[in-house]
Amino acid sequence: MNPGAFTGAVLLACCTLAAAQVPTVKPARGDDLRALHANSSDIAEGRRVAESSCARCHGAGGISTTKGTPNIAGQRAAYLYLQVRAYQQRGRSQNPMESAVRFLRDDALVKVAAYYASLDPARPAAATAKPVPGSGDPVESGKAAAAGCAGCHGEAGVSSMPGTPSLAGLDPKSFVEAMNAYKSGQRRHDIMKTFAAGLSETGLNNVALFYALQKPARSQTPAAGEQAAGKKAAVSCGGCHGDVGVSASPGTPSLAGQDAQYLATATQAYKDGTRKHDTMKALAEALDERAIKDIAAFYSAQQPRQPDVRRPLSLSGWTERCDRCHGANGNSIEPLIPALAAQRADWLERVLDAYRKGERKSSAMSAMSAQLSDADVRALAAHYSRQAARPVVYVLVPGK
Repeated sequence: MNPGAFTGAVLLACCTLAAAQVPTVKPARGDDLRALHANSSDIAEGRRVAESSCARCHGAGGISTTKGTPNIAGQRAAYLYLQVRAYQQRGRSQNPMESAVRFLRDDALVKVAAYYASLDPARPAAATAKPVPGSGDPVESGKAAAAGCAGCHGEAGVSSMPGTPSLAGLDPKSFVEAMNAYKSGQRRHDIMKTFAAGLSETGLNNVALFYALQKPARSQTPAAGEQAAGKKAAVSCGGCHGDVGVSASPGTPSLAGQDAQYLATATQAYKDGTRKHDTMKALAEALDERAIKDIAAFYSAQQPRQPDVRRPLSLSGWTERCDRCHGANGNSIEPLIPALAAQRADWLERVLDAYRKGERKSSAMSAMSAQLSDADVRALAAHYSRQAARPVVYVLVPGK
């Protein structure tokens, strides 16, 4: 599009949604932003200012070729205006931006915003045969990776083999720590070490998530000890593992409903040092073989409880949430909400991380991004970078 031939309306109408999307800034004229009409000479002036102040970082015509610098061609004018105002008033901090816009007058900001809004947006990032990172279902991935565990631990992680622990309903953190202990040799078991070594960090987390979401069940394998005696002997265990074996700490495993023979074998391993854990070793050394079996019998008879772990959203679930504000496929139709379509993926990752860390302030975005994993951030950024960006047209109509 030829900016010099563009004539249109730049809407800078303030609305209640603005506070959730951009830093609070006081508009140049009054408390409310108002609609302004940008004609072709305004657009041309905006281009001149943009080329001297913005193009070095944001690229010719607002298409960035610099890592970590956003495309701004075709972005919503009101959003651009408010962002630049925030940099001027130190509502957002970034030295290069502060220096570039510090001395621009308000009318120049309006014209620059109008100029960039008038341009054709960036083209979407090229799609490749490689899937969007993190776009798969982690639970299904975990289930597939755990297929080799079913022979010993049961199809859904509930073991019927004496001496083999149930995995269903284990807290993911506890599961991951145990698997890493096998991988490092802190726990000794050749088969488990081989399996753990074959999993990436993501794969291990997916397996942990799969088992955490399975319904736990009390062990039906035989227990050699006395439950009543075990309850008395287990008093010292309750501080970490809970009075009835249901742990309140993600890093401490729950023992309720677990296979008794496995519990006894694990306790003996802590006692003789073949499992490494200073606290457990100190407690286990005070127990004789009878007490170990009694404690195991007590805990195996208790009802297990599933941890408070929710199935994470898939990429499609996340994009559905994002699109509610940012428009279909990231094409915002709200003047104050940025378009995401065809934006640089590295910039989107940077922004989401800033919201997650609290470096950018927005109650809505902070609440949303706090739930995102690193994989979610990469997947969302890649997704929106591959969407076709659409220009938006604002139509002014007579008032009633």
